[in-house]
Amino acid sequence: MSPIYDKVALIGLGLIAGSMAHAMRRKGLAGTIAGHARTAETREAAQKIGLVDTVHASAAEAVQDADLVVLAVPVGAMEAVAREIAPHLKPGCTVTDVGSVKQAVIEAVAPHLPEGVHFIPGHPLAGTEHSGPYSGFATLFENRWWLITPLPEADADATARLRALWARMSMKWTPRIMILCWRLCRIRRI
Repeated sequence: MSPIYDKVALIGLGLIAGSMAHAMRRKGLAGTIAGHARTAETREAAQKIGLVDTVHASAAEAVQDADLVVLAVPVGAMEAVAREIAPHLKPGCTVTDVGSVKQAVIEAVAPHLPEGVHFIPGHPLAGTEHSGPYSGFATLFENRWWLITPLPEADADATARLRALWARMSMKWTPRIMILCWRLCRIRRI
């Protein structure tokens, strides 16, 4: 299967972003994955374990040529990150987040993004009590919900593409196996 996004930039490299990186690699959903973390210690850990293909000291560097940018930083840091990356986002890219609240994120991020960039807020309903780059794992999102909250003016194609990413990350089985199981259940009327 071909990747859904050629380049994904993960801003923040903790449990959620790390698990996304592992899941995208495992399922071939991203061509390359760039990452940024605020501390050198986290960047070194991410590089040591091969969490991402490239690790950057600045978020602006990480988002260069990215098709998808995931803001996986604390909600209170999102506005500063949005301001930093805005001039470096390529037209047509999608920006999403993993924050647990939506209105505050929308107010912090949306005003700073340039026209032609698609902002589609989101929130995974998954997690553990662990944090940091070593805590991520590929199966965190399997059989879990991921809320996507596109704004009324959101691009339908960009939203569908993001939904496809989340759907494929949350599938425990490959689509072919899921279709086969569905057909068997319908035949047996389970």
